[in-house]
Amino acid sequence: LSNVLFRRDAGCFAAYLVDAETGELHDRLTDGQRAHDMEIARVNIFGEFSDLEAGGLLDPALDPLELVKTIETRYNELWKELTSAEEFLDSEMHRLEGRVRRLNALGFDVAEFDITTSSDGRTIRVKPKVVDPGYHSRRLMRLTGLDTEENQARRLLNDLDTYRAATGQAKSPESVVAHRWLTEVFEPVVAVIPPDLRGKRDAAQFFHEVLDYRWYQSQREHRDVPLVEASHGYVRDILANLPDEAEVAMDRTKEQNLADPYHPNQGFADELDETEPYDPWEAAASDPELPQREFLDITALREKAKQTAKD
Repeated sequence: LSNVLFRRDAGCFAAYLVDAETGELHDRLTDGQRAHDMEIARVNIFGEFSDLEAGGLLDPALDPLELVKTIETRYNELWKELTSAEEFLDSEMHRLEGRVRRLNALGFDVAEFDITTSSDGRTIRVKPKVVDPGYHSRRLMRLTGLDTEENQARRLLNDLDTYRAATGQAKSPESVVAHRWLTEVFEPVVAVIPPDLRGKRDAAQFFHEVLDYRWYQSQREHRDVPLVEASHGYVRDILANLPDEAEVAMDRTKEQNLADPYHPNQGFADELDETEPYDPWEAAASDPELPQREFLDITALREKAKQTAKD
């Protein structure tokens, strides 16, 4: 968790790996290698959650062990959906579309299937072969040019579909409708943000939160609140009071000095201990200089060493 950067993504967070210098990238993993990686992940994530718990940064209702189990279960379910083969009769081709829709709902785009037909032609076996994350964000980018997170894209596409139905453009080309939605709906809402408040939310996140704000306002006032009106209300009531988005830095342990810089394995120095560390080079420099000789006097050096040992 300490190597992960989190960004707002509609009602969730998108996670980015920011430090993988100790990681390894393989074209494929055996089941044993994957199980080994999962074991390492379990231990590391549990340790990170335990650190948060010890620091009072984890909700008391959350149990680190249960969180790790949840993450592992969801990973296994996702891996199964992405890689498992499915068999069905030739009369059940709709199940292939259902598999694609499930993967799309998870945010994955299926570019290719591995399809095998039985010898009698009655049974079909399908397995996803090329699956890429970012299905909704790529679709939104293709239609509008907006670069967003996956859940933000999902929310904006839902609003685009609502706009298309509400304006009677069901038969119009999707690209045309998307351009109209962008200029008539999205851009006017984003334009409401004052320049001094634009560091608090990015455009897609602001639009998502305005949609939520409008829904609650409409429920309270029993009317259909216009989107731009809701935007002004959100800026006044919510956005103005939010802190600027920034990296949240954890309080780190204050810097400590080593007990002996030349021997780090001796640990940190006691705060009350003001004794200077012993430096053999400085100690030698403070010794009286021996008279220069034209030859190396081994006897004199041995006598000096004996005297130092006695002291």
